[in-house]
Amino acid sequence: MKHVTIWAALIAVVVISLGYTGFVMSKDSETMSNRKHAEATFAGGCFWCMEPPFHNQDGVLDVFAGYSGGHVDNPTYEQVCSGTTGHLEVVKVEYDPSVVRYEHLLELFWQNIDPTDEYGQFADRGTQYETAIFYHNDEQKRLAEKSKADLQNSGMFDRPIVTKILPFTSFFPAEQYHQDYYEKNPTHYKRYKKGSGRESFIEQTWQSENAYKFNREQKMSEADLQTKLTPMQYQVTQQCGTEPPFQNEYWDNHAEGIYVDVVSGEPLFASVDKYDSGTGWPSFSKPIEEDALTTKKDYKLLVPRTEVRSSGADSHLGHVFDDSNSDTGLRYCINSASLRFIPRGKLAEEGYAEYESLFSK
Repeated sequence: MKHVTIWAALIAVVVISLGYTGFVMSKDSETMSNRKHAEATFAGGCFWCMEPPFHNQDGVLDVFAGYSGGHVDNPTYEQVCSGTTGHLEVVKVEYDPSVVRYEHLLELFWQNIDPTDEYGQFADRGTQYETAIFYHNDEQKRLAEKSKADLQNSGMFDRPIVTKILPFTSFFPAEQYHQDYYEKNPTHYKRYKKGSGRESFIEQTWQSENAYKFNREQKMSEADLQTKLTPMQYQVTQQCGTEPPFQNEYWDNHAEGIYVDVVSGEPLFASVDKYDSGTGWPSFSKPIEEDALTTKKDYKLLVPRTEVRSSGADSHLGHVFDDSNSDTGLRYCINSASLRFIPRGKLAEEGYAEYESLFSK
């Protein structure tokens, strides 16, 4: 009887374990199925250098190196390099559009290429290294054409923007040793990126104070907002709510970096202008740029106040008050729930490299 009892106990443990595992797998599968999924395809020269900017972006699910735009099925790297297949080296970006918008992916793309180079990219010459945006639908086409026109009209470049905007037809993954090359061979990758001239071009062109600032305005549907935002973030940004003082994420954050709109990602404030007001909410003496904010009178309390909202997404942020302790005489009292903090060390990774100069003064 003793042995029977032991075996029964063991069987029960196995059954319970299998049941729990099945439950976990079921929940994981449910989560995966509920996650939104979209694809974007970009040709920016050597695909080794185009993977990292997208891999490091919140909302990107995966990035694959490969070939698109040609007339040969399943081409090899050697065939593509010969320039006879019509393919371009590309990266396919799988992303969650409720977390990162296609407009921001376009911005990352432009900030990692030379869009005026007609015959390749940096040290890589040939048609297979030309730049292009392969659109997957009409909306992507519209946004790609708009971003290209905006960049051309910005006056940032003396030469025409020659990047092509083409319909997506097919994608063929590159050989396995090309996938995530920057992680598999970091030393060689860094040496290649620097030696090719890409690294210095990005630094001189996109990380300068005169770099073109893309419009990060991102209008989201009500359903997308409720999916993306936490209840507190939604209450604050969409319903003009106020979070508790001293019980919010950034009131005592002293790290260097910038604060962006949690909805759209538009830059709003910098840590260099943040100070301890003693109120229990993040307080800033000024915004990063004056046109980043809009204000209007708020009569919800007995005393009129000046409400502060983001210019692009029109998110409620907080209020601005007179304050003699501030360098500017003003205190922008902002809810943490309306902000996302980007540390100084990750500005370039997340597409905000132009703001690194704020911390070198």
